[in-house]
Formats: sequence, C-alpha cells, structure tokens
Amino acid sequence: MKVFKYVYLFALTILVASFAVGCTTTSKNTPVASAPPVVVEEEVPIVAESQVPEDGEALDPEIEATPEVTPEEDLTQAEQAVLNARFGLLFDLPPHETKDVELFFTYYNHKARKTMVRWLERSQPFLPYVRRVFTQYGLPQDLVLLPFVESGYNVQAYSWAGAGGMWQFMKGTGRLYGLKSDWWIDERRDPFKSTDAAARHLRDLYEQFGDWYLALAAYNAGSGKISRALKSAKCDDFFELTERNRKLSRRIRLKTETKHYVPKFIAISKIFQNLDTLGFEPVSWDMEEEVIPVKVPGGTDLLALARAGGLSWSEFHKYNPAFRRQVSPPHMEAAAYLPVEKADKMIAYLANPGSRPYAGYTRYRIRSGDSWWRISRRYNVPTSVLKKVNNTRSNTLRPGHYVMIPGNSSGRSVAAGSSTRSSSTAKTRAIAVQRGNYKVRSGDTLWSISQRFGTTVNTLKRANGLHSNRLKLGQKLYIPNSSSKATKAAAKKAGQVKAQLVHYKVRRGDNLISISRKFGVKVSDLQRWNSLNSRGTIYAGQKLKVYVQ
Repeated sequence: MKVFKYVYLFALTILVASFAVGCTTTSKNTPVASAPPVVVEEEVPIVAESQVPEDGEALDPEIEATPEVTPEEDLTQAEQAVLNARFGLLFDLPPHETKDVELFFTYYNHKARKTMVRWLERSQPFLPYVRRVFTQYGLPQDLVLLPFVESGYNVQAYSWAGAGGMWQFMKGTGRLYGLKSDWWIDERRDPFKSTDAAARHLRDLYEQFGDWYLALAAYNAGSGKISRALKSAKCDDFFELTERNRKLSRRIRLKTETKHYVPKFIAISKIFQNLDTLGFEPVSWDMEEEVIPVKVPGGTDLLALARAGGLSWSEFHKYNPAFRRQVSPPHMEAAAYLPVEKADKMIAYLANPGSRPYAGYTRYRIRSGDSWWRISRRYNVPTSVLKKVNNTRSNTLRPGHYVMIPGNSSGRSVAAGSSTRSSSTAKTRAIAVQRGNYKVRSGDTLWSISQRFGTTVNTLKRANGLHSNRLKLGQKLYIPNSSSKATKAAAKKAGQVKAQLVHYKVRRGDNLISISRKFGVKVSDLQRWNSLNSRGTIYAGQKLKVYVQ
C-alpha cells in the first residue's frame, strides 16, 4: 500500500512539474502584466477583391493619393496668395495646420491638374442642383464641393470597400437615409436622391459635433470613430485632434485618409474659388439637364421606355444611372428622370406599356431538361430574380412554356436567348467565309493550323464561329491577326505548297458535285482537268485527276 502511495506521489510530482514548465514556456511569448500593452492595429475589413461592380467605375487614383511635394513644384506668387487667402469655412490657421492644405493645393494645381480639369467639367451638370438643395437645408455653400473630395463628381464611382455614387455612401449609411441598393437598382448613384441624403447626413453630423471640420471628418470615418478619438484625445477641435493623433492607441487613431480629408477639402475649395487666378477654365452654372421626374411601376421595361422617347439605352442611362438593369425593380416603384423634350412620348408609354413589345426583357422558351438553376447560370441572373420577375415560387418548369428574363444595364441583354446566340454564330461564320484567308487541306486540324500561324485553337474557333473541332476539306477559315509579319509569312508559305495530284477512282453513286465537295475544289476544275464535257458524265471505276493543295 505504501509502495502504491509513493508511486502515486511521484507521478503527481512529475505532472505538476511538466505543467509548470509548460506555463513557463508560454510566458516567454506572452507579455506579463507589468510590460507595456501590445498595441493592436485597427481592424479593417479584409476585402478579398474589389467591391466595384461590373456596371460601376473605380475611383480615380487621385482621390486616394498621398502627394509628395518636390522642389520643382514650388508655388507661384499668385498660387501662394490664393493659398493664404480666407474662404468660407477657413479662418486663420497656425502654419503647422496648413502644411497638409498646401500639400494638396500644390498637388491639384500641378501634378494632378489634368484630373482636376476633368472633375470640374464633370461637375457642371450637377452643381446647380446640389447648391439649391444645400441652400434649402441651410448648409454652407462650400459643401457643394465635397463630391470632388469623395469621387471627383462621378455618379458611377465605387471605392474598393464598396462605397458608391458621387457622395460615396456605404450601403448601410445609404439605407439609413432612404437609398436602396440591390441587384436591380443602386440609388446611391441617383444624383438627386443621393444629394438630398448627403445634405441630411451632413446636417445630422453638424448637429452632433457642432463643428464643420469635425462633421466632415465624421462623414469620412464615421461619427463613432471621431467621437472615440475626441474622447481619448480630450479635445474638441479637428486640427488639435490630428496633432494628438500619434499619442492615441492605434485602435483609436485616425487613418491617414481621415487626417488628409479636411485639408484636401480646404485645398480644393481654394482652387475652385480662384479658378481664373490659377489658370483654370471657369465652370458653367448653365449646364444643368432639365428633366421631369416620374414614378415607374415595378417591372417596367426601361429599354422600351427609352425607345419610346427615341433614346438609346446609354442615353437613357446617363439620365438614370441608378438603374442596374433594363427592367425596373419588380417589387417597388422607382424614380426615373426623363428629358423634357422627350417626356411626352415616354409618359404616354408609361400610361400604356402594352403598346410596345418587350425590349428590356427576353422571352425564353423552356426546353426539356431546363431548370431555374440552369437558366440562371446561362444568363447570369439570380434564380430568386427570375422567379420574382415571373411571379412564381414553384420550381417546376414545363417545356414549351415561356419565361421572361430581364436584361442588364450594359446595353446588351444578359438574356440573349439561344436563338440570338445561334444567329450571332451564323453571322460570325458568314463573315469568316468572306474574310477567309486559309483553305483547309488534307490532314489539317485546328491544332496544326493554330501552330502554323502562331495562334490558339480557341481563337480560331471564336473567329470562325465554330463549336466543334471538325473541319472539312476545302473549308475557308479566317486566321486572325493575319496582318502580323509572322502570320503573313506563314500564309504565304502555306499558299506556295505545290498542288498534289490525286487519282480518284469513281465509286457507285458519285457525281462531280460530291467529288468536288470531298476535295474542296470546283466542278469546273474537275471538268477541265479530266477533259469532261459540259454534262460531266462519269461512271463507276473511272479514274479522275484531282489536284489538291
């Protein structure tokens, strides 16, 4: 019994010792309580790929650039005078607080000047409306320049993180201010609705912080971020906050983007208010498009609506960039903006949409083996959308019945049915025959031809409207890039191959037409080579001369 007790105690001692060693090893890599706290970087959502949709545009790189002033970019006297002058929101700032303002002022006057010119031109149709809305809300007029900082006044712009429109609303913030964003529509791109939402958002931020610079910083980083930073820095001023930013924990610190946001806004405002002095063309306040807003019912065929007014889809979409498809969202009324001179016919169409055939939809006939999933994959339209458009919840599809497939906003229907595909393929084949610069010879394959001309099999198939690898003797093919030296040389070499004499023994059932097709030659050539009369009479067992390249 004592032996057992000693063994038990010995085992227990070893276990405790090993546990202690394990704890000691771990503690080498773990900071102890007295050590300085490990500062963790602010958590940023990991985005595997850009959140810019196919029908959107990425932000200009000059939006997010952090410029560096080089010696040759010194300001002229006129530029320095503009920089030192006051403007609406700006009062006398200490020199250390205007360093970043000068940085961006120099950048947009020199290195990014062409981009600034493009932004100014792009802003002209929107500036008058934005100014009216901000006046109605009692906001400072300088704030109409904020879209330059956000997007360069680009209604189609998206950031890498998914902020959209000229006011760069994130989806969540946009939703708080009534902007819908889904597969059908993105109202963040609606210049009218998004401007009203931005005005309300800025007003709310100013009411929260009581300072326009802090309100602008919160517009960029979020009100929660700015509130936490101010509390930690124990101040209530943006520039003071940026001075103390380094002393804050990294979790609370402002990002460089936010620190630069207000100086960038001040710099662009100074440029805008002194365009003549700085050598820029003045903006025109008379380029606002006159439109009539109307409500379109759910599921409206927008392409047909555009055509009713004599507009192409791209023209209609310039007035209505929020629509992402050629059909309006079936679950809601949506706002559309019609040019005044075309509005009568377009409103008449809305009153009687059945007066015109479907244009934004494609009518697809269900085939045996079809399913919602297969159709959605074929036309790149979500299954849920297909069911909603066709007002059904059933998974059952009956061959011979029809379903409607909505088009997208790129000007091409994503639902270009099989008949459209086949006609397109036939057209490609016809063009390839006309442009044909190579005739298929005995032993040729797509692979051997591709190797000869330095191209690929897929390229040859696409250029000639081919779905299979089968080739016929004498078939004409179009070899792309035949203008290149290598291809021309290969084509010349292929054309110089001597014609090969083949003695063909006529079989029962043969005629000159079938033989000519078999070898890719003309009937007249067969008659000439074999001294045949116009009737072209031949008989089984007869030997014919055929010259094949």
